[in-house]
Amino acid sequence: MPPALLEKLRATVGPANVLTGIELTPYVVEGRTPEAAVFPGSVEEVAAVIGLAAETARPVTPWGGGTAASAGIPTARTGLVLGLRRLGRLLEHEPGDLTATVEAGMTVETFQTALRSRGQWMSLDPADAHLATVGGVLATNASGPRRHLYGTARDLLIGVTVVTADGAVVRGGGKVVKNVAGYDLPKLFVGSYGTLGVIVEATVKLRPLPDHERLVCIRFERLKDAGAAVRSVMASDLIPNAIELLDATASTAISVTGAALVVGFDGLREQVDWQCAELARLAGACGGHEAQPLQADTWSSLGTAARATSPVTAAVMTFAVLPSQVAEMMEQGAGVARARGLNTAWAAHAGIGVVRAMVAADVVPTEPAAIAVVLAEWREMARGGGGHATLEWAPLAVKSLVPVWDDPGAAARIMERIKAQLDPQNILNPGRFVAGI
Repeated sequence: MPPALLEKLRATVGPANVLTGIELTPYVVEGRTPEAAVFPGSVEEVAAVIGLAAETARPVTPWGGGTAASAGIPTARTGLVLGLRRLGRLLEHEPGDLTATVEAGMTVETFQTALRSRGQWMSLDPADAHLATVGGVLATNASGPRRHLYGTARDLLIGVTVVTADGAVVRGGGKVVKNVAGYDLPKLFVGSYGTLGVIVEATVKLRPLPDHERLVCIRFERLKDAGAAVRSVMASDLIPNAIELLDATASTAISVTGAALVVGFDGLREQVDWQCAELARLAGACGGHEAQPLQADTWSSLGTAARATSPVTAAVMTFAVLPSQVAEMMEQGAGVARARGLNTAWAAHAGIGVVRAMVAADVVPTEPAAIAVVLAEWREMARGGGGHATLEWAPLAVKSLVPVWDDPGAAARIMERIKAQLDPQNILNPGRFVAGI
């Protein structure tokens, strides 16, 4: 990095907020070290830093909590890490209007704690909420088990402030639910992985805390019987906030032996009591037994089961399939892996058809080529049912053999044109997104 640029960055955000050299170790992703990590303390400083990067066409990687740092296609160029940890304020909370405006660097856990003190919450439960930031959750459209009832980050966003690739500050939406005149720009930035702009502030819809919550786990000897129970629940009058299906390996994360169906309910206590009893009846008719209530903190364990990326995990692939295909995808996918000597664990947001498969790195073969063959077969299985697959996490050696994203077809041209208009120099997370955008 030119010394003159480094001095300008230090003058903009303060010398203590620019890291170089050995200090960059936490920000090395897939073997690539950035030139510097810069931590602005205001929207204006974010704009100034991006403006300086634009002057020299330097790549910028937005960084919240780092929980999705290796997601997507490996970036071909290194430049600046733009850390948002200093933008962590709750700017406005209107309990009567059920809205709040927050800076992007606040962690989801901190945000939820502040909201709970006023009897409200943001209806998102992403994994690693103590690390994941509000901005990062929006940029990746992350969610968790309760997505079944409450939707994703995209469904909650009503206003956003974004810094674009030329350092301009753009505000879209507002503070009321019905506020869009023209195109709904805030939704464009959700799930764009920071390739179109850096989210610095967000206004989201809130909900009152429920009167009562309960998680129920029902054990099954066979995964396909648990899948039948999911279909029964979906066809019933029950209103669960989450329907999680775990195979016998993933269920060990919640100390269950065998396949597990975990269903969540919230609302008035009488309603929750009735729904739990009805769930036990429906599941029992499908071969389920030992219906047990789980502690509220089991949500974090479910996140671990669904997103394990520990040293004993060799790859994680996510599938979107029809809810009716979930159990079949899990069983057949595990069989494909076993036939090639790989152990796997499977977990699903079963009610919405989102399935995750974790390849274990504790057996032979774990060579990248062997893993790549299985991932490719899984992808074709999902496509065969009209779904798609994303390589959510894998070491670089595996990513070099398997496409991270499915081919978007003709939609790629539209996305490329949007990217070219908003980031003509291609400096924001270059090459990381779908179609190499």
